[in-house]
Amino acid sequence: MGIKPSYIKNLGEELLVKHRERFSGDFDENKHAVSEVAIIGSKFVRNRVAGYISRKINTRKR
Repeated sequence: MGIKPSYIKNLGEELLVKHRERFSGDFDENKHAVSEVAIIGSKFVRNRVAGYISRKINTRKR
């Protein structure tokens, strides 16, 4: 989807630091985890953050 805005990256990094054990490489699991740990009013933003976290975790595994 192109370059992610800085607020997506900042929120994703902050959630990874605070709640690392709740996230995995699976996008669907991360969607639910982001909804539980953060108050995000927009489904679009929630999905972008979950996708960023999933991608970050999957690239670290390689």
